[in-house]
This record gives sequence, structure tokens and C-alpha cells, in this order.
Amino acid sequence: MFAELFAVMAPVFFGASLGFFWKRLGYDYPVDFITRLVFNIGTPTLILAALGNAEIDARSFGQTMLGTLLVLGLMAAGSFAIAKLLRKDWKVIISPMMYPNTGNMGLPVVLYAFGKAGFAYAITIMVSVALVQFTFGAMLASRSGHPLRTLLRTPTVYAILIATGLLLTGTTLPRWLSNTVDLLSGFSVPLMLITLGVSLASIQVRSLASSLEFSLLRIPAAALAAFGVSQLLGLPPLAQSVLILQMSMPVAVYNYLFAQRARREPEYVAGLVFCSTLLSFLYLPALLALMM
Repeated sequence: MFAELFAVMAPVFFGASLGFFWKRLGYDYPVDFITRLVFNIGTPTLILAALGNAEIDARSFGQTMLGTLLVLGLMAAGSFAIAKLLRKDWKVIISPMMYPNTGNMGLPVVLYAFGKAGFAYAITIMVSVALVQFTFGAMLASRSGHPLRTLLRTPTVYAILIATGLLLTGTTLPRWLSNTVDLLSGFSVPLMLITLGVSLASIQVRSLASSLEFSLLRIPAAALAAFGVSQLLGLPPLAQSVLILQMSMPVAVYNYLFAQRARREPEYVAGLVFCSTLLSFLYLPALLALMM
């Protein structure tokens, strides 16, 4: 099992390593340009591509989405206590608390652990997290003073609405458009990882202790919140297991991009991504052993 998990998570480390050594070698990297490219083109096409072939009925989709939203709400509430413990601004802490890596890490792990049946729940959770992150998260990260205007100018929101409509109606994109979306979605994750590595190249070692402390607080809190919500809603055992696993994933790389755009301690957030991903090698096998 460890070998399979390593095969899933190794691209995260190697991708970030490219950015790390690129920065260390003194080469230029246009962070602002890359961030805009990923937010405005890469992410919308990634969501459309991911939901294009998902198979899940409307009731299961709605129930799983509700469970995800409730867990996100609990994590948001807990972020104020965590911020106080770590002596950080809650605006820095709330996004890493709420948004785990349910996409490029969560989806493959769920597919390996639970097959196609579990993968449908994983897709639902991913799009629910993305919906909140690219609405509430985008408004919170706005520096323009007009958060609603920022929201309306966020292409990912429209991509989620379109993808959800396609999923619930059983409609598929025309082949030419589907091929185009698949092609464009391919650059998003690699660029996110390389950009993360660029930030890690300048991270201060003293901040890693706080990052580790955050991870040790967040991981059990997320698992317990997901378990409690799934019990409350009476989710099927498979949906419960996938919800716990997805919400216990490491801090998503997107949190760093939001912090970069909002200028809210991006190096610190990069440390949270790094430490939580490193710890996932230890706790994910144990978590899977309990649920499988």
C-alpha cells in the first residue's frame, strides 16, 4: 500500500522540486502571470474535464455535497481557535483549514482504495470544495475592495455551475470541446506544483515548526468532523469513508495560490502544504487500513 501511495504522491514532490531548484539556480519565474493563468484557464478546464465522465445519481450527489459543506463549515469555525493557538491572523489560517487537496491527490487515492464507485463520491466532494473555495475563498482573497465583483469575474465559478449541470442532466460536451478542455486542463496541476516549489525555495526553517503544529491539529479535526457529519446525515458506509479520506487530505496547493494573490503570508502557507503533504505518507496508510 505504501508503494501505491508513493506512486500517487511522488509527482507532488518532484513537481515542487522543479520549482525549488529553478529558484535556487537563480532563474526568473513570473509568479503573478502563472497564478492568473492557472486561475482563469487551467482550473476551469480541469473541473470540466474531471466531471465530464463522472457517474452519480442526483440524490447521492446532493447528500454528499451537503455533507461536504457542513464539514467545511465546521473547519471554518475551528480555524479561529487554531489561529489563536498559533498566533496567526485567521485570514491566513482559514483557507488551509477548510480546503484539503481533494483533487490531484485525493482523487487518485480514492480511486485506488475504493474503485469507480468511491470515485464518484470523491468527484462530488472535490467539486463541492472547489465551489466554496472559488466563491467564498475568492471573495476573501480579493484585494480590490469589491469582493462580489471579484466573484463574478472568477471563471471557475461558471465552470463548476456548467459541470454540475452536465453531471445532473447526463449531458456530455461535444467531442471537439471535450478534447480541447482535456488538453488545456493538463497544464494546471504541474504549474501549481512548480509555483509551490518556487515559494518553498525561500521558506524560512523557523516557520516549519508552526507548519507542523498546524498539520497535527488539522488532520484529526478534519477526520472527526467528517465522521460526525456522515453519522448525522446517515451517509452510506462508502460515502462516509470517502468523505473522511477526502477531508483528511493535505492542505491543497490552491491555498498557496490564493495566499499569493492576496499577499497573505504565501511562504507560510507553502510550508503548511509541504508539511501536511509530507505527513500524509504516515497517516494515509493508517487511515486507509481502518476504512478498507
